[in-house]
Amino acid sequence: MTPSTFISPPSVDTAVRLLQLSKTYPNGPEQITALQEISLDIAPGAFIAIMGPSGSGKSTFLNLAAGLDAPTSGQVFIGETDITGLSLDAVTHFRRRHVGFVFQSYNLIGHLTVGENIQLPMLLDGRRPDKQWQQTLVDSVGLTGMTERLPSELSGGQAQRVAIARALITRPTVVFADEPTGALDRRTGDQVLEVLRGAAKRFTQTLVLVTHDPHVAATADEVLFLADGRFADKLVAPTSSQIAARLVELGR
Repeated sequence: MTPSTFISPPSVDTAVRLLQLSKTYPNGPEQITALQEISLDIAPGAFIAIMGPSGSGKSTFLNLAAGLDAPTSGQVFIGETDITGLSLDAVTHFRRRHVGFVFQSYNLIGHLTVGENIQLPMLLDGRRPDKQWQQTLVDSVGLTGMTERLPSELSGGQAQRVAIARALITRPTVVFADEPTGALDRRTGDQVLEVLRGAAKRFTQTLVLVTHDPHVAATADEVLFLADGRFADKLVAPTSSQIAARLVELGR
């Protein structure tokens, strides 16, 4: 990463801060620019959706903001920590404690029970799970009485509820969700979205969701649009129709 000096770290009023973040990839003798010097502050408790046409940089944004990949230049702060200044091992350790992630494909461990899957981030970090907090999460996502089941005994909606509880178990600074309803039918997806949004609101959890679905994005407080690796627009409390219309315009 190219060393750079930017403004001071975020205050406690910022859950995530991106500063002039860029990512390029080699393509033969040339470079492909996936993100171009984007900057963004996300307040604690905010629910933000990220959208854009195919190839706009959504996946790159998610990977960089969550610390799953390193930028070519720029900085990512989660809370007051500049994760771009950490070693690979330190980033991994930091993510276990401060970043939750909800995947489209659930990513549950098949031989572990629901309860063990939820506890996994704590166990990997060498910490003992708080049983009372775990039960609160289990109840809040509608899994009461299911902690001894295996993933093979769950429906898709139930499996994603386990993934949501797992993302929240460490009380992270921010939860990132990557197409969390993409593998579900609309009715089940709506139920999971309500669970995710409800849990985030109840626990004042910062939530950043990447999606291609206007219906899903319309549940967020604010929708940010990426185009050609840059933020192109923002809509506050939009309808799905407004989001779809803006996507069409950006796609042109």
